[in-house]
Amino acid sequence: MAADLKAEKRVAATTAAALVENGMVVGLGTGSTVAELVPVLAARRLDITCAATSPATEAQATAHGLVVRPFTDIDRLDLAIDGADQVDPAGWLVKGGGGAHTRERIVAAAADRFVVIVSSDKPVDRIHAPVPLELLAFGLAATLRELPAAEIRQAPLTPDGGVLADYLGEVDDPAALAAMLDAAPGVVAHGLFPPALVATVLIARGDEVEMREIT
Repeated sequence: MAADLKAEKRVAATTAAALVENGMVVGLGTGSTVAELVPVLAARRLDITCAATSPATEAQATAHGLVVRPFTDIDRLDLAIDGADQVDPAGWLVKGGGGAHTRERIVAAAADRFVVIVSSDKPVDRIHAPVPLELLAFGLAATLRELPAAEIRQAPLTPDGGVLADYLGEVDDPAALAAMLDAAPGVVAHGLFPPALVATVLIARGDEVEMREIT
């Protein structure tokens, strides 16, 4: 029987919501799994402050009564919770299918603990394409010449005005690919998140949650 992925996302989200405590400053990611997290977290009625990685998450959180502040004058977060498109056994992630990976990376790096919540279809044996990219519009053609395996998405710009693209080449070594993308002029950010950013991955499998500690 096929897994009920929506139900699994809710199970993972509920487990993650239980990690939030009164007084925390919490980063909220973007995507369908975080959409399950927001109402569960709001129902706990904690005294927390949230920073959202996308307008969609901010709107949902505000509608549920959570306090959301712009991530401009907050320099650290107690906890950040987000989903992922892929998770490998070492803790490498691919994120950004929804195009918010630049903000998601900033929020993850600012958190004392970054918790990833996924359903059972997200773990992979090895990372593979596509890997989302955010590119500067300035010099776009020159950037694409340096990244022949990248393809522009037919999608709106990111919330910060970047151009969305995907790296479609082989991912033999996530660390080597991440280093190459980091060094490429015109790449604002990419969706390869290293294990060093990740504290915990919560993987829902049916009604159970596997807690995988990474760092």
